[in-house]
Amino acid sequence: MNFSSKILEEAVNQVSQLPGIGKRTALRLVLHLMRQPEQNTDLLSDALLKMRHDLNFCKNCHNVSDVEICEICASLNRDQSIVCVVEDIRDVMAIENTSQYRGLYHVLGGKISPMDGIGPQDLKVRSLVDRVKNKGVTEIIFALSPTIEGDTTNFYIFKQLDGLEVNTSTIARGIAVGDELEFADEVTLGRSILHRVPYENSLKN
Repeated sequence: MNFSSKILEEAVNQVSQLPGIGKRTALRLVLHLMRQPEQNTDLLSDALLKMRHDLNFCKNCHNVSDVEICEICASLNRDQSIVCVVEDIRDVMAIENTSQYRGLYHVLGGKISPMDGIGPQDLKVRSLVDRVKNKGVTEIIFALSPTIEGDTTNFYIFKQLDGLEVNTSTIARGIAVGDELEFADEVTLGRSILHRVPYENSLKN
């Protein structure tokens, strides 16, 4: 792809670094931005810079937040005794969209995947165990995607919670094995949360 402008080429190269964006799509996006009023591009740039520099992670659940404690953890209307364990913030958003869950969350930041070089030490597991020990949590819901990596991560956490006074459950298998949680439809995901089963039962399947 030949460019008559180094500035344009650099903009296309940077946009093409985004997931799922090739050079041709990046070029279309950059040319679209060029045709927009300058103010619109400035607003986009400011929003991205603010996201990069000012966005926080909740010190309690590790969800994204504008403040130290996210709105979900700070809400008096949430059940503080139930914690739903998810892979990342997209899963929080997916579950919240079902309007079927009123507990708290714990965002691991990934799942155990030796092929990708991700081990238990790379996840927010220790802080989850500490929450169970110190914050009156009575139930942990495993809501990781039903993949090999997700099941491995569930089992690892289950073993870390051994001996603690907490019930563990997992979402019902309305989600097809191998599917990612964020792509499940809201009805199926909502029912999977409502009809969760004791985690020990899932180990017998």
